[in-house]
Amino acid sequence: MSAIDTELTAKFAAEFKDNKKQQALQKAVVKNGITASAENMAATVNNVPVFSIDVKTGKVANQKQSGRCWMFAALNTFRHRIFNNFALKDFELSQNYTFFWDKYEKANYFYENIIATADQELTSRKVAFLLATPQQDGGQWDMIVSIFNKYGVVPKTAMPESSNSSNSRDLNNYLNKKLRKDAAVLRQLVTDGVKSEDVTARKEEMLQEVYNFLATSLGTPPTEFDFAYRNENNEYHNDRHLTPKTFFEKYVGLDLDDYVSIINAPTVDKPYNRSYTVEMLGNVVGGKKVKYLNVDMETFKKLAVAQLEQGESVWFGCDVGQSSTRQSGIMSLDAFDMNELFDIDFTTTKAQRLDYGESMMTHAMVLTGVDLVDDKPTKWKVENSWGDKVGDQGFFVASDDWMNEYTYQIVIRKDLLSAEQQAAFAEKPIVLAPWDPMGALA
Repeated sequence: MSAIDTELTAKFAAEFKDNKKQQALQKAVVKNGITASAENMAATVNNVPVFSIDVKTGKVANQKQSGRCWMFAALNTFRHRIFNNFALKDFELSQNYTFFWDKYEKANYFYENIIATADQELTSRKVAFLLATPQQDGGQWDMIVSIFNKYGVVPKTAMPESSNSSNSRDLNNYLNKKLRKDAAVLRQLVTDGVKSEDVTARKEEMLQEVYNFLATSLGTPPTEFDFAYRNENNEYHNDRHLTPKTFFEKYVGLDLDDYVSIINAPTVDKPYNRSYTVEMLGNVVGGKKVKYLNVDMETFKKLAVAQLEQGESVWFGCDVGQSSTRQSGIMSLDAFDMNELFDIDFTTTKAQRLDYGESMMTHAMVLTGVDLVDDKPTKWKVENSWGDKVGDQGFFVASDDWMNEYTYQIVIRKDLLSAEQQAAFAEKPIVLAPWDPMGALA
């Protein structure tokens, strides 16, 4: 190993002092910050929020201080259908309801994985992976489908937001404390040779405590409720004695098996037109398995456009923090000119960013529009879940180049896929390691 020589550092300092451009930029960056100094207004000019295809939506929802974007995005796609089919406005489904059941199921999923790996050392990568984050707010499309299939959905009026769903830090902190403590107990029971049925019985006692913790923190999920509303024509309706599943069947009315996850991961280890899954990625034991079809980016975008052309919005996962301006809601490769600011080339390929940990899916939103010029997309309309104080009343604009580089997943109706693509998705998936970037939770 080679240490830094003080004379070398003095040489660098002298060169920086003699660089008049960097001296001038230093004043701006020290006072205003890096991103503010590098922001490029041309990105806003080039991404005006007008689109040739624009799906009807309501007001943007707000996940507040929680990591429930994947959940909000899925519920928002349902909300768009309800707006159109029942002439509603300013309507939301309960994110707190799905949050409760996701936390409950993730606890059980964690316990089962801890029991399954109890014969491995604490230092094994899989056990360390499980204990690093026993559960969190994030998730994947197939995981939320598992919740919908098992528990249905309810309107927000049936289970409103709570303090702990809107700001989930304390809830996650104490739930993970409990899960790690329980992991130690379960591992010891297996090590001591306790019968499997007795281990299961102890796990169920732990789940009772988890349920109590969640009910105290989030409220009790409804099992039956009434749904009263006035539509845009001022007509009154009162649908009584609904259950979460009957509400889903009547008001959402989708067969979620008709939808598949498409990814773009241009890394050497993931050939295109193959299906993939991720080990130990899920929430509901026995629920829907996480499964993807990997395709090239041109195919990826054509599928998204095809669904938007049919008037249906698209759940998608991306790395929202890359080259994006939160306040103005512009996601564009030229949003910031960092290369010019620092005279450093920060450019990497999408595959390099995935392989070297620079990027992965961090956030889920909804594509609700696209601007086509000569049948090719130039920019995309994005419904976020950060409230209406950012972007254009909560809507963001993504340049097509940004989509190419930082979008990783979309959810598409199966009938929009070619026969060859459907066959590829149906194949037995290649299993990726738990820590693979395609296992990232939005």
